[in-house]
Amino acid sequence: MRALQLQRLDGPDGLALVELAEPEAQDAVLIDVVAAGVSFPDLLLTKGQYQLKPPLPFVPGVEVAGVVRSAPEGASVKAGDRVMAFSFGLGGFAEVAAIPAEMVFRIPRRWSFEAAAGVVMNYHTAHFALHRRGRLKAGETVVVHGAAGGVGTASIQVARGAGARVVAVVSDERKAEVARKAGAHEVLLSSGPWLTQLKELTDGLGANVVLDPVGGDIFDKSLKALAPEGRLLVVGFAGGRIPEVAVNKLLLRNIDVVGVAWGGFLIHEPSLTPTIAKDLEAMADQGVLEPVVGPVFPLEQGAQALRELDARRATGKVVLRVREG
Repeated sequence: MRALQLQRLDGPDGLALVELAEPEAQDAVLIDVVAAGVSFPDLLLTKGQYQLKPPLPFVPGVEVAGVVRSAPEGASVKAGDRVMAFSFGLGGFAEVAAIPAEMVFRIPRRWSFEAAAGVVMNYHTAHFALHRRGRLKAGETVVVHGAAGGVGTASIQVARGAGARVVAVVSDERKAEVARKAGAHEVLLSSGPWLTQLKELTDGLGANVVLDPVGGDIFDKSLKALAPEGRLLVVGFAGGRIPEVAVNKLLLRNIDVVGVAWGGFLIHEPSLTPTIAKDLEAMADQGVLEPVVGPVFPLEQGAQALRELDARRATGKVVLRVREG
């Protein structure tokens, strides 16, 4: 099979298109991959900057969509099913992937393979962040940073599905249009006085929940954006700088800074996956969830796809087209 293999920790330049043996199914679902999602952790992996550090060489990619070739007895999917899946063991940037059955889900009929390729990690992360960690309630105001990216657009839709008011914060007008398309009620520019504008939108109170996959200066301002008993959800550090906080600010203002690590938490509570999947499936059936697909690259251009993420040019979910489906 064709696969993109990381051979050097040189960022995207370390990838090479190679021929490898197909993975063995064993007790996993064997999937003929049609499309693979490209995520920020994939970029960090190519630089050796992610908490997971597999030995070289390896095939990156944790999100795929495709057709089931075979499935173990008792799995919820069968041969021929259109599925989307998440792999803790990487290997998604390839024509065939073997993924544990509990992380494989049927694709809603109206979604394309490209749309489904970025769903499992982004939407499960958004749901876990907002509901489990953020304790989101209907009627609350949610600020989503990086709102034109994969996690951002997913978070907008999951928050709307919970009955929240969603304020998206993005870096330019092109990304603002993507956030509106995803369903944000209001969109503010991070280069402008967004903090002042947010206070005006909320009668001076601020946001009940802020979801931050950016970090750096955005995190610092987000602390000031919180209403009393507000929750700042730390999802990642796409901006580069890992921020620090003086905890007296938390005490004096009765606010929370909350860590969000969906994948790591599943090790401790794997039963969370079917619960989230059921809720997301219901929202998809209601038309609340509509994945925003960004640029689609052929498999052999995977390095360029990662460069789009690195330069923060991409909007929506970046996807690799692996084969015709």
